[in-house]
Order: sequence, then C-alpha cells, then structure tokens
Amino acid sequence: MHKRILVPVDGSRTATAGLQEAIRLAAGNAEATIQLLHVMDPLPAMQGMEAMITDQLLENMEAFGKKVLKNAKALVQRHGIGVDTVFQRKTLGRTSDAIVKQAAKWRADMIVMGTHGRRGISRLVMGSDAEGVVRSSPVPVLLVRSKTRK
Repeated sequence: MHKRILVPVDGSRTATAGLQEAIRLAAGNAEATIQLLHVMDPLPAMQGMEAMITDQLLENMEAFGKKVLKNAKALVQRHGIGVDTVFQRKTLGRTSDAIVKQAAKWRADMIVMGTHGRRGISRLVMGSDAEGVVRSSPVPVLLVRSKTRK
C-alpha cells in the first residue's frame, strides 16, 4: 500500500482526475499522505513572447498556482487524508523533471497524475509532462486519463 503519494496539480480537469484517483488510493489508509505539487512554468504560455513576461504576470501566475494548491488541499482534507503542498517556480528544464525531482526529494512511493492522452502530432507538438515523468521516475506512476479531453 502506498503511503506517500505525489500529485502534480495545475487546476485543470485532467489534474483533478489524477487527484481524485490519488484520494481513492489513500482513503482508508491512516498512514497515507498526499503531497500536492504545483510547478509554475510561464514559458509554454508565453512561447515567443518572453520579452512580455512582466512582474505582474508572474505575480498573477504565482497567485493562481497557490490558489490551485489551496483548493486541492481542501479537497484532500475533506476526505480526512494527510496533505501538504509544494509550490515551485520553474526556471530551467522540463516540468516533468521538476516532478521527478520532488518525488525523489520527498521520497514518494508513487506519483499519480492526470494525462490528456494525446497521441500523434498533438503529443509531438505539445510534448507530454506525463510521458517525461514515466520515462524518468524512480517510483511507480499512475496516469489517469481525464474523461473530457480539453
């Protein structure tokens, strides 16, 4: 039984599906703890417009990430599961690398995360954090596909 479950969250339906599955896995295990991780990465949204990244934009993104963590934490707490949160401001590397590093740092037993389940050109163009985590994770990874693909 997994006791330390890392769950990356970004406020999306897909990430919420992963969180809900992690809650199901942890339910009934008094020793289980979920760690919620939000990695703020401004570059994908601003690709080609790096000069337009302002302090105000970064502050807004940070406030959004912290709100995502607060809401996710409240959901976990409603189920009586131990939970803590980690906010990271990514500067270099891939988001998947930050997730795997946090899993190692926290000594997670498992990573549970949502995936869009993209294939083909869409996956190649957009990349896949889930795929990157699966390829380099030192612990089991459970990917949860969202029912809605948006």
